[in-house]
Amino acid sequence: MATMNVNPTRMELKRLKNRLTTARRGHKLLKDKRDELMKRFLDIIRENKELRAEVEREISEANRGFAVAGAVMSPEMMEQSLMCPTKSVELDISYKNIMSVDVPEFSFSASDGKSVYPYGYAMTSGELDDAVDGLARLLPKLLRLAEVEKSAQLLAQEIEKTRRRVNALEYVMIPQLAETIRMITMKLDENERGNLTRLMKVKDMMIKEQLQKNK
Repeated sequence: MATMNVNPTRMELKRLKNRLTTARRGHKLLKDKRDELMKRFLDIIRENKELRAEVEREISEANRGFAVAGAVMSPEMMEQSLMCPTKSVELDISYKNIMSVDVPEFSFSASDGKSVYPYGYAMTSGELDDAVDGLARLLPKLLRLAEVEKSAQLLAQEIEKTRRRVNALEYVMIPQLAETIRMITMKLDENERGNLTRLMKVKDMMIKEQLQKNK
């Protein structure tokens, strides 16, 4: 592991030790965040799987209803029957925070209409009624499915970002800091031993000089 290009001083050593402590603390926090994100992500994925299967089943039933209605009604009558809706829907979007990730929450409000069916009953089939009613009941589930899938996408992006940060700390920064600290410590110890050796030599020379003067 390559070391950092720093001056081997005690002040630098202290600064790097503080950085190493901070990096290890940050590494632990990021690992905990990654694990919690994965837990939330898996819960959302399970809900998404169940909800998507349910939505697809109900959409298939509605499509079958439209197909049967189209077989007993003329295309012009089908188009005319569904041309003018009786209700309007307003979508509201808010956000909630999951582990520093803002995920959307969808809600809707429908205007008060006399009936969900935008047509009279005289010239239409019962299958068309069932299909329209099924789609009307499906709207909340569709919004929830969109909310869940968007949340899963945002959480997956955050998990990947957190994973890269954890790996950068674990395999690059922390080993590099530790190696640089070891290098500086060895350098300082070597300098200290050199200074001690010089002091001992100076002391020996002073003692020898004093002994020669006393002769």
